Amino acid sequence: MWKQHLIGIIIATFIISLGFSYEPFTAEAKEIHWGFKKARDEVPPEAGAELDALLEKHGAIYKGPADKKIIYLTFDNGYENGYTASILDTLKAENISATFFLTGHYLESATPLVKRMIEEGHQIGNHSYGHPNLAKMSKDEIKKELQKFDNRLKELTSLERTTVTRPPEGIFDEDVLAAANEIGHQHFFWSIAFIDWHRDQKKGGQYAYNELITQIHPGAIVLMHTVSPDNADGLPAFIKEAKKRGYTFGRINDLNLSKLDIPDYSLPQ
Repeated sequence: MWKQHLIGIIIATFIISLGFSYEPFTAEAKEIHWGFKKARDEVPPEAGAELDALLEKHGAIYKGPADKKIIYLTFDNGYENGYTASILDTLKAENISATFFLTGHYLESATPLVKRMIEEGHQIGNHSYGHPNLAKMSKDEIKKELQKFDNRLKELTSLERTTVTRPPEGIFDEDVLAAANEIGHQHFFWSIAFIDWHRDQKKGGQYAYNELITQIHPGAIVLMHTVSPDNADGLPAFIKEAKKRGYTFGRINDLNLSKLDIPDYSLPQ
């Protein structure tokens, strides 16, 4: 009996040691979901020293200089819900250039709006082609995902490619940042955001205005989703109030502090 018990202990020990060496949850553990405590009293938020160091290593940016009252408007477009034209009208009236991070679906389904963005001087960002969790992909798969978007962008518009990117749902890891760098992409996250992506949960323009004005701070990179009627309705008042407070509006290209080299690439056709 004691021999069987000893054999059982040995087998159990081996299985436990194998589990520690295999680390089945490592891939999940290294995922980073972008987010932090919201800004208040016009004080920029902080991501923390560890995350700041990782972002700096790969030229990734989530806010501008804290001593300059400049705001950078960015929009994520996964699909069209009828409000992007209104947002573009507001930006044109206020003479503001923004960045629109698009998916492949948006490129295909809303090509006229994409062309309008380009014609009116807005920047197109790469939000991936199929909106996957990039942190679950290999570096080669990540590159192909971003390149697939760029190749389709070139086919449908006058642009050759994008140089700024943002991971779907703000989920990333170091490989995502590094893979993007290797094909000349710089990551831009955000320092102002709120729940605005539920198209069936309209809260009104005042809701969007309140969220934006409460979080306002120098160097803010604002994330909004164009599917929201709240954003379309609240954006004009926010811009006017921000200007009254002495803020101006810039483009995230002005924050290209990393000076990344942009290699030439294309996917096999």
